Parts: sequence; C-alpha cells; structure tokens
Amino acid sequence: MKIAIIGSGYVGLVAAGCFAELEHEVVCVDRDEAKLARLSRGECPIHEEFLPELLKDYVGNRLRFTADLPAAVAASEVVFIAVGTPGSDSGEADLTSVESVAREVARGINDYKVIVEKSTVPVCTAQRLATILEQGGAPRGRFDVVSNPEFLREGSAVCDFLFPDRIVIGSSSARASDKLRAVYAPLTSGAYSMRADAIPAPDGAPLPPPLIQTSTRSAELLKHAANAYLAMRVSFINAVANLCESVGASVEEVCAGLGADSRIGPEFLQPGIGYGGACFPKDLAAFHAVARECGYDFALLDEVKRINEMQRERFLGKVREALWTIKGKRLAVLGLAFKGGTDDIRESPAIFVVEQLLAEGATVVAYDPAAMPRAREVFTELEYAEDAYEAADGADGLLILTDWEEFAALELARLRRALRYPIVVDGRNLFSPERMAEEGFFYHSIGRPQPRAQRALKLRKAS
Repeated sequence: MKIAIIGSGYVGLVAAGCFAELEHEVVCVDRDEAKLARLSRGECPIHEEFLPELLKDYVGNRLRFTADLPAAVAASEVVFIAVGTPGSDSGEADLTSVESVAREVARGINDYKVIVEKSTVPVCTAQRLATILEQGGAPRGRFDVVSNPEFLREGSAVCDFLFPDRIVIGSSSARASDKLRAVYAPLTSGAYSMRADAIPAPDGAPLPPPLIQTSTRSAELLKHAANAYLAMRVSFINAVANLCESVGASVEEVCAGLGADSRIGPEFLQPGIGYGGACFPKDLAAFHAVARECGYDFALLDEVKRINEMQRERFLGKVREALWTIKGKRLAVLGLAFKGGTDDIRESPAIFVVEQLLAEGATVVAYDPAAMPRAREVFTELEYAEDAYEAADGADGLLILTDWEEFAALELARLRRALRYPIVVDGRNLFSPERMAEEGFFYHSIGRPQPRAQRALKLRKAS
C-alpha cells in the first residue's frame, strides 16, 4: 500500500522503516530540510537497534523523504500523523503540531484517505481532527480518522513494531478498519515472521499478534492508560524496595515471588532510580489532565509521580551516605540515557542525579555507550570518558545510573584497580552484593541488604 507518515521523529522514523520492511511504499514528511537531507542519505539520527539497517536497505527504494506534505498525502492511501505532542506546564498535551499538520493534510485529500493518529493524543482528538479536516476543505465522505496507538519501547522499537503484543485499531468505520487491517496484514497473517530475511522475533512474541478493534476514544484512552499503569508498576516496586531496606529484606526475593504470580508477571518489577524518557512522565501528566478535565480526580497518578521523584532523592542520599561529602569529590558516572539501549536523555533520572552532583560541587566524569553526544549538548561542565574504566580512573566513587548490558559485564578487578576508593553506588542493581563484597567493594544498591561481614572479611584478607 502507499503510506504517508507525517513526522520523522522517533515514532515516525521507526514506523517508516518498518512499513518499508513490510513491503509498503512509504513517504515520510518533515519540515527540517537539513534532517531530510541526512535521512535521504540513509543516515540514522537516533540510536535504535535494526533501524540503521532498515534505512540503508529501503531509502531510495521503498522509502523516501520529502517536505511536501500535501503532495505526500495526495499520493497515499493511508496517512499516519506522528508528530510530537509535548506536555504543557499544566500537564495537558500540546496539540499545536497535530492541528497544524491536519490543516495541511486537508489540502492533499483528493480521494478517500484514512487519517491515522499515531501520535499519543488525549481522548476525543479524532473527533477534533475530523472537524479540522472539514474546516480545511476536505469533504467528509473522503476521509475517516482512526486511532492506532503505538506501543514502542526505546531500544527495542523495531522489534516491538514488527512483533507487537497487540495491534489496536480504533475506528467506527468498517472501510477505514479494513484499510488498516490491510496495512498490518503481513504481521497479523504471520507472513512476515515466516520470511527468511525477517528480523528475528523476540522470545515470547505472540505469532501472529492479536488485532484489537475498538472505538477511537477507547484506543486514545488505552495508550495513556498503558503508560500510566507501567509507570505505576515502576513506582510500586521502588516503594517496595524502600520498605525492604527498612526491614532488611531483599527486594529481589520479593520480586521473584511477585513475578511468579500469573496475575502479576515479572515485567516492570526492577527497582532502580525511577522512570524517565519522553513517554512516561509526559503521558502520566496528560492522562491526569484528561481525567481532571472530565471531572475525575485521579489522585493515584499524583502518588506515582511523587514516588518517582522521591526515588531520585533517595538515591542521592545513598551517594551522600557512601561518600560522606560530595563537594570536591571526583565521581565516575556510568550511564546518562534514561534506560539502556537508547541515546535518549529526555527526563532521564541519570541527568537529574548528575545535575545535583554538579550543584553540590562534585567533578563528574561520565561514560555512556550512546548518549554522550546528546549529553554534550546539555552539559559543558562534564568530563566524558571513552569507556567505563577511563571514567573510573582515579575516581572517589562510581555511580551506575543506566542499565546498559555492557556495564553488567565489566571486569570487576580492573574496575577496582582503576578507582581511587572502591565505592560503588548501583542505581540499577546490576551486580550481586555478595560478589561485590568478595571483590573488595563498598557496594550500595536498591532494596538489598549489604553483606557487611563478607565485605569486612575480604578487606582483612586483602590487607
């Protein structure tokens, strides 16, 4: 099918590459001429597994980029709107870009089109989009507006798109629903997963994925509800971890018991320094704003946010406890992205921690496998290292702020030799407290007891 995607940000670019992989003809629209030039050369502007390969394979083949939005709409059957919806100071989603795009889309409607909300938008947006399109001169019989929310995780977005847990189509039009079903047919039929050249399916992916048909309003609410629920799980397990620390229990043992319950499952039960990124904080605030506008006080969401903010402060308390004083200390930081597998530092708890350390007079030397170019745009006062061992060299302590797999594979003896003092404050629980004690570290983590006796024994043997 012929598909137009408006917006070449994170969601739009992943969707463009994946739809081309599914053998659709895709045109992706953006206003940034410099970005379009880079994309047209096949350059990938974000760190995302498999996406560079998709762009290399399909740019100039089944995928092209343009700034001419009306022409792209006119040449397409299905138009996905994937522009940003940033949060305002009061939490509401800013739909300025969505409205602006809709008015341009109206100019390109020359025959029947399915207009698809791919951006995360508040409930009732589809209805408002239809009004904007009509105001722009598009005859009502020539388009339908559909909600098709994305459920992509940064770092695994391509696999999430091609092997989704579910595909949601929110529409009251059978004609529009049929079009969307045809778009996703290579996935829902299982045809793509059986291709010899398909990207490998993740373990446990439903093959084929279920397709869920809803109203547009249900689909719009579903996206916000999903992210709010996942954020709630993160805050819940962090609160449990804090309680474990108070009573000397192990949050890992508690998580093992919780995750084994089929009603709960193990996902998003990893304690740490809190959630971040472009989605959870923004969508939680937007969902709360929608509820408030509808007259419902969704107070639970306030508590989710409060716990998340408190978790960062608690981690800083651990750092102060481990180091006694912060001012004048040289600290190694591993991780700047909000999670492993991405270069995204938006709303990253790691960035919050670094800002506080700098404000308290520490010298910070940081290493992140992907996010340092973006961090350099924000922090000029940071020192940046080529790898984790260089970051640790001569440092008074080391903080682990992002759950990159390569950090969990570090050679601990080498790390111990690099540090001035063997102090590690692990905000992602990447290491076993027992092993760290055996290696001679003063190790602090989240929700787990410190094996002081083993640590002391090791230090006596070392001396």
